Amino acid sequence: MKSSRRSLLKAGAAGALSLAAFPARAQEMLAQVEWTEGFDASAPTEQAAQSSRPSLSNQSPFFTEQAIANYTQIASQGGWPTVPTDQTLKVGSEGASVSTLRQRLMITGDLAQTAGDATAFDSFVDAAVRRFQARHGIIPDGVAGGDTLRQMNVPVDMRIQQLQLNLVRLNALPNPMGDRHVMVNVPGAEIETVEGDTVHSRHRGIVGKIDRQTPLLNSKIVLIKFNPYWTVPKSIILKDLIPKMQKDPGYLDRQKIHIYDERAKAEIGWQQINWNSSDAVNYTFRQDPGDLNSMGTVKIEFPSPEGVYMHDTPAKGLFGGNDRFHSSGCVRVQNVREYVYWILENTPDWPKDRITEALTSGERIDAPVADPVPLFFQYITAWATPDNGVQFRDDIYQRDGLGVPQTAQAL
Repeated sequence: MKSSRRSLLKAGAAGALSLAAFPARAQEMLAQVEWTEGFDASAPTEQAAQSSRPSLSNQSPFFTEQAIANYTQIASQGGWPTVPTDQTLKVGSEGASVSTLRQRLMITGDLAQTAGDATAFDSFVDAAVRRFQARHGIIPDGVAGGDTLRQMNVPVDMRIQQLQLNLVRLNALPNPMGDRHVMVNVPGAEIETVEGDTVHSRHRGIVGKIDRQTPLLNSKIVLIKFNPYWTVPKSIILKDLIPKMQKDPGYLDRQKIHIYDERAKAEIGWQQINWNSSDAVNYTFRQDPGDLNSMGTVKIEFPSPEGVYMHDTPAKGLFGGNDRFHSSGCVRVQNVREYVYWILENTPDWPKDRITEALTSGERIDAPVADPVPLFFQYITAWATPDNGVQFRDDIYQRDGLGVPQTAQAL
């Protein structure tokens, strides 16, 4: 039975491989401490169709093995050409560079062999570039330049090594994962809620910076906190809060952050702390619920040795970028309301209308999850999906050791 299933899957996978800088204000705000960013723009709509199947599953190793075989065949035929990077190519562009771009896209199945004029960047090429971008975690806009060309020009041999290395990680995925579970792929800053073999929802995430990495874990979501207080971690006190207070002593008052003594009982004034030392780490800093709160309206809790959690954020604009590595280790969730609806779906005391009311009430309310939801934080930078899509993400924490070029923001 197993061998016949594998033969059937191989037959289905033998075809084409895949048919599948921040704005100035964001750059300015990122210079401030990460928990006070004031973005309010919504993320752009995805323009590439996505499968209803989970991106990562216990079937991923098989499809990735098939991708390795296909890429090995491409390598044996000479690989793909290097697309010139001296110009940005888009709809209306013509010439030799477009011809090379078309050839590059055809080799990996993003563009049909017979689609359109050989030297024109037409609607067929636009759609193919978007498919390529979606496969590489780049927000699909159909413009071939910068990050897109950088990813196109990674040699096929390097892509094969990346797939082989990640095949080991894929074989180590938890099995079983559970009928209902959440998968967070840290390099992609991507979150999926999964029921059975179907994705219920996809959410962009914000994950840890290179020096404050999001840990990998297998856990279960057990509690939702609405309108939470935020207690500033010691790492942020040292790296962000002390330098900020040295420059702007009124900062804590404006951000509604209160200071408590070493036993976290009596409130004290900021004037009682020596900000030219590390004494501040001996105190508790707690931010009130509200629009300024760094966790937004929701905190999602689960057991974690590192003390990380998932949460909402007031910095919605960060979800609109390709580079989403700005946190101190916790994971921020786009469209958190839909996420919480799903987590509490089997908790009878928390229907959607009560969740909505809690979110907008401004009151501190806890909602224990009746059926704790399995949660996985994984680190996968290359894999293949059931629809023959070969996916790549930046090695943001430099764990692959392959030297694969990254997007400009992730370097």
